[in-house]
Formats: sequence, C-alpha cells, structure tokens
Amino acid sequence: MSSGAPHRKRFSWARLAFFFLFWLMVAGWSVRDLPVGAAAAGGALWISLKLSPSGDARVRAGPLFRLVVRLLRGSLVAGFDVARRALAPRPDLRPGFVSCPLTLPEGEARDVFRLLQSLMPGTLPTGVEEGRALVHGLDLSQPIAENFATEERLFKRAAGHE
Repeated sequence: MSSGAPHRKRFSWARLAFFFLFWLMVAGWSVRDLPVGAAAAGGALWISLKLSPSGDARVRAGPLFRLVVRLLRGSLVAGFDVARRALAPRPDLRPGFVSCPLTLPEGEARDVFRLLQSLMPGTLPTGVEEGRALVHGLDLSQPIAENFATEERLFKRAAGHE
C-alpha cells in the first residue's frame, strides 16, 4: 500500500459524505428515501474516483485561494464590462484573437486551465496551435495575453505544477 493510500481513503469518505449531503439538499429529507440517496452517493463516488486523475499533483490551498479570488474578481469586473459594452448605444467593441503562450504541458491540467479561462466574460480560449492558446476577446485593447499568463502562473502554483 502506498503512502498516499490512507489520504486517498480519507478523501474518499469525505467525497462520499459530500455527495450524500448534496443529494439530501436536492432531494430533501425523507427517511424512506435515504437508501436511494446512499446508493446515488455511492455511484457518484465510484464515477468520480474512476474519472479522477491518478497523478501526484497536490492542490495547494494558499495559491488555490489566490486563484479563486482572482478569477471571481476578474469575472465580476469583466461581466460588468461586457454588460456595459452590450448595453451602450454604440457598442465599444474591438474583437479579435490573441495568441497566448502556454507553459502547461498538454494534458488534463492544461484542459482544466482552459476550461476555467472559458468562464471569464469577454474572452474565450478557442483552441491551441503550436503550444499557444488562441483566445477570442471582445476588446483587443485589454491586456488579454498578460491576464492569461498571470492566471496560468497562479493555476500552476495552485495545482502543484510549479
């Protein structure tokens, strides 16, 4: 048994509890439905363990917190900016594509990072060519590439890739 096995076992119990509590929030509290909830939580746990990566990447709390705060703040600011532009009598748009270098290796971590970036209003990663992400932006005068690089650095620290 590897040294990470007890940690994974403890994490599995926590994950099972999360799925069961989530089911209770969605389905409500009824004693007769608890076996169904337990089965649903067990199925969700099994699927999540099968789909979770087997790598040794360790999520680091401090950098993850900084990344989440930056993404939430950026999403809020960008959301207001997009709304302002959309509701203006003459939309202030300078759309186009920006090529942003990627330092994350190909694989799950890069895909998760690009997924997170797709949640940011006003920009959308559309693909990767030769190790560079193609990002569509509503306003090319904004620091799209700089923000992308900063968020990639924060993501790498949070995901233990640095």
